[in-house]
Amino acid sequence: MTFILLFLGFIIGGFVIIMGGGGAALYLGILTSLVGASPATAAATSLYTSIPSLLIGSYSHYRTGNMKFKYGNRMLMTAVPFTIIGSILSKFIPESVYSWLIFIVFFILGIQVLYQSFHPSKKQKQLNPKVAYFYGTLSGLMVGIAGMSGGGPIVSGLLVMGLTMQEAAATSSYILIITSIVGFLSHASTGHVAWYAGTMLLIGAIIGAAIMPYLLSKYDPNKVTKVLRPVMGVIMLIMAFTSI
Repeated sequence: MTFILLFLGFIIGGFVIIMGGGGAALYLGILTSLVGASPATAAATSLYTSIPSLLIGSYSHYRTGNMKFKYGNRMLMTAVPFTIIGSILSKFIPESVYSWLIFIVFFILGIQVLYQSFHPSKKQKQLNPKVAYFYGTLSGLMVGIAGMSGGGPIVSGLLVMGLTMQEAAATSSYILIITSIVGFLSHASTGHVAWYAGTMLLIGAIIGAAIMPYLLSKYDPNKVTKVLRPVMGVIMLIMAFTSI
């Protein structure tokens, strides 16, 4: 099991460097379906495991100069408090309901990833910046309740606000670090953390995140993304059905 966890962590750590985000949703699926952790324990552990990958990715994005702190700070105004609210609410959610919530989120994410794989997104139209508060709230609840990094709503909101994909990916990375740390500390206070499984995934993820850029330099990143995106969509759907 140790080798499997290290290997899966390596794959996810490398994947998030390519696709962005923290990979908490993927760790959540592994912890519930493979390790057999309860949804509450998986939520806390997935955040613990994803933080190092987020730090590595955020530093890489920072060096590109694409981070737009003005937009990110606006989202954090609602993302952080609702992360705390979500973690408090999660303590009162029955395990059966929790499992169905994870199923719904995974199913929607899987369908969304598959759709985006075969229907390239069009240029987003700039809307009212106040939408940042809505997307920040949604992301915070995802982190607090389900233990996911909440990258989907953050990136979507930043795109709606008029940022380019590169700027949205870079800006989301530092937002997710803060919300993931807040979410982890809130969940960890209950003692629900699978430390061994999480640490094995974490070690593998750090190695994957460090090595993958060198491996990718030999290939066209766009072609790699076109292959991996639909694969991850299918994996998310599989994780959705194994979580219930």
